[in-house]
Amino acid sequence: MAVTPQKVFSFKDSEHPCYLLGQLNTLRQERILTDVLLCSEHQEIPCHRSVLVSSSPYFRAMFCSNFVESSQARVNLKGISSNVLSGIVHYVYTGCISITMEIVLPLMQAASMLHYGNLFEACSMFLQEQLSPENCLSMIRLSEILHCESLKERAKEMAVRCFSDVATTEDFCELSLPELMCYLEDDRLCAEEEQVFETLLAWIHHDPFSRSGAIHDLFKKVRLRYIHPTYLFQFIANDPLVQSSTLCTEIIDSVRRLMLTASAKCSRELKPLWTTPRRYTCRETLVVVGGRKNNEQTSREALLYDERTHRWEWLAKLPLRLYKAAYVCIHSILYVLGGLSLCLGSGDSSVSATVYTLSLKTNQWRTAEPMLEPRYAHQSVSYLHFIFVLGGIGVDKRISPSVERYNSMFNHWETMAPMPTAALHPAVAASDQRIYVFGGEDAMQNPVRLIQVYHISRNLWSKLETRTVKNVCAPAAVIEEKIYIVGGYTKRMIAYDTKANKFVKCENLRERRMHHSATVIHNKLYVTGGRILNGHDTIEDSDCFECYDPKTDSWTSKGSLPYKLFDHGSLPLVCVSNKPNPP
Repeated sequence: MAVTPQKVFSFKDSEHPCYLLGQLNTLRQERILTDVLLCSEHQEIPCHRSVLVSSSPYFRAMFCSNFVESSQARVNLKGISSNVLSGIVHYVYTGCISITMEIVLPLMQAASMLHYGNLFEACSMFLQEQLSPENCLSMIRLSEILHCESLKERAKEMAVRCFSDVATTEDFCELSLPELMCYLEDDRLCAEEEQVFETLLAWIHHDPFSRSGAIHDLFKKVRLRYIHPTYLFQFIANDPLVQSSTLCTEIIDSVRRLMLTASAKCSRELKPLWTTPRRYTCRETLVVVGGRKNNEQTSREALLYDERTHRWEWLAKLPLRLYKAAYVCIHSILYVLGGLSLCLGSGDSSVSATVYTLSLKTNQWRTAEPMLEPRYAHQSVSYLHFIFVLGGIGVDKRISPSVERYNSMFNHWETMAPMPTAALHPAVAASDQRIYVFGGEDAMQNPVRLIQVYHISRNLWSKLETRTVKNVCAPAAVIEEKIYIVGGYTKRMIAYDTKANKFVKCENLRERRMHHSATVIHNKLYVTGGRILNGHDTIEDSDCFECYDPKTDSWTSKGSLPYKLFDHGSLPLVCVSNKPNPP
């Protein structure tokens, strides 16, 4: 005979825990069934042992073990004020408590002593909400006294994120040497390396008698590779404290020799300092500048792409419209070199040698030392502290093979060995002490099927004929030891392996593209704008924004530019950000 299963209705009264606590608190207030008095500063608070035991391991040990308090009717809690104890008992019976700046510290100490972990963390959260650059260092000291890791981590996070403001506080000047060293070597420190150096100087000068000897240890925490050479050799090298240290002067001399030889290889002693990566807060961001906008006129716009919002932000406009200028970034500064400028009023154009610079710190354009030769439709590339300008068209309207180099260490231009074969619109990239010039076209618009290689430290050119190279108006970019040549009147993208001296085919572009721009950020290739040949062989301007990942050999769309654009610059510009990096 089959048994009919009984129906079960599971009921949970969500209001019951609160009701029960409320009733227990009423019993406590009316002193019904209370069996112990917690005493502090002549105040006695009646409680139920069972409630205290259930709420805290401290009271469980006190009342359920062989401690003398287990049989006492009155328990004196030393070191806890009466108002704090009242607040804790109210919390035990209701789960609620009001935390203020007046009681937070004694409350936190009492919560730690009585093993109320959640209450301890609530006090920590309250203090975290009060954090500011002015008090974060004192909060760190407090967190160490209280053994509160959550407060310590949040306070230190603010100290490194707001380093500029924190460094001006009196608490900063009182840091010990190990504490300061810990900050200076932190990858999260939000500061340019010039400021790191100035901060350690200020710390030493606060107590020069006892701190001057620390200069060599602190100096090794400054990431010299990312300091502008002019600042390094004119200001840092001449500082009396630096000059007083043999180790500091030896480091600077090693950097000077490395830069003068234009070599990427450094001595064994310098290598650990020179190869230290940028801090996390020094992030690369994509900047798009100049070019032809919507096929109407040469653009003065400069745009910055925000990875967090996936939006474009407008920077200060170029001082004037420049057709086919060259663009490069070095030392966190954007350079716009030469170009064809329109003479106002006359409608005539002139070839320019002017160099404009933009720093994100000021968001203002300035003029720098002009090039030796006016030119447009030329190429530029940076390497170490140099900017190289190659070819283009000069005032005589002819394609030039000339090369000149800007030395940011001495702030001057110099003429270098010319290219063996003048080429217009080649793909250019620098890697491992060499500049590679791929293809382009000659004065008759015939393809130049050459790889021209310039050895930077020897100032010598060599060239190699190859049928693989047939690019025109294609950019090149370096990822690790490969140079990627992106399109150029074709969908094809190829990578030149500089070590193996061979080409590798990559995933094609989606359209036949030319006059576009490409740059590398975080080992991914970003391609912007250009002109495309559609299926009917008609040329169209493009606002595309795409990303190529060499690890997966695949392209993904990043949306679009705010307008159609070609013959522009697309560059990685390093800026300091106190915002956390996107996931």
